[in-house]
Amino acid sequence: MTRTTTGSIQALPSPAPGFAPGSLPAAPPGPAAEGEARARRRELAGFLRSRRERITPEQVGLVRGRRRRTPGLRREEVAQLAAVGVTWYTWLEQGRDIQVSPQVLDAVARALLLDPGERTHLFRLGGAVDPAPGTLCPAITPAVRALLEQLEPVAACVQNGRYDILAHNRVFGRLLCDLDTVPPEDRNCMILALTHEGWRSSLSQLDSTVRAMAAKFRASMADHLAEPAWRAMLDRLMESPQFREVWERHEVLAPRSRTKHFRNAEVGPLSVVHTDLWLGPADGPRLVTYVPADEESRRGLEQLLRLAQEKEEVSPDHARWSGRCTGPCWGPASSESAA
Repeated sequence: MTRTTTGSIQALPSPAPGFAPGSLPAAPPGPAAEGEARARRRELAGFLRSRRERITPEQVGLVRGRRRRTPGLRREEVAQLAAVGVTWYTWLEQGRDIQVSPQVLDAVARALLLDPGERTHLFRLGGAVDPAPGTLCPAITPAVRALLEQLEPVAACVQNGRYDILAHNRVFGRLLCDLDTVPPEDRNCMILALTHEGWRSSLSQLDSTVRAMAAKFRASMADHLAEPAWRAMLDRLMESPQFREVWERHEVLAPRSRTKHFRNAEVGPLSVVHTDLWLGPADGPRLVTYVPADEESRRGLEQLLRLAQEKEEVSPDHARWSGRCTGPCWGPASSESAA
């Protein structure tokens, strides 16, 4: 796959039949690998049982009932909370050899109220990449946070190549939706453009925006085809029919600055100039700024800042700095950052 240098969308040839991009046929596992897999499944089964038995029905909003004999939750209750099949979850607790996706492990972790350490342990035992790990991105230093604050009322955030929002200032937090109400694992521009009604309604040109983001994502992914975090993100995006349709076009697009038009629910139409400023290597994290393109938009961004300040006075604990890495992240304390 090649990148464009002109910013125009170009089609790429389809991969060879039967192969995922960048993949090779896998060799069959040997006896040692099979033994390790069995041991991992047994440990996972025991861990899930222990976490299930410690949770009371009241903790998850269920009625205990008079005839409950099982300590903690029943298996079918965990399956219901995680929106997975009862048989499938039962097999998981029995240590059977079944495929476990990151999305299902994420749902089970939420249902069992796992803390960050337990969640990490669950994904290790499941042999999957956590789509929303709890490690903070090393690229978000105190200096970067101060810069985001000083840029106000210009809306600004830090993103990586997968469009994860690693940090943002108050104005960006209200630009397309109330971002502080979005769970950290869902703070991804593509995910929000495909699933969040508030975010989608704020985009004046939704279809072309999704198409351009998919093309940029494909161009960035060329350097990360074998990385589980990128594959996990692609799997999640492919759940959207809208994304699948544009992804099959094999278009690529280089990053570029341009004027964007939004319909903010609180202040009305906004025209802003979008600019990317890289904080490290060209495929690393970038500071994304939205500078007002006219006087009306400047007043609108200033109004968003005032609204955010009013909210802060009422509820000062908001999560502008809770951006998380879903893979390697270039930064002062690491070797990779967001694009």
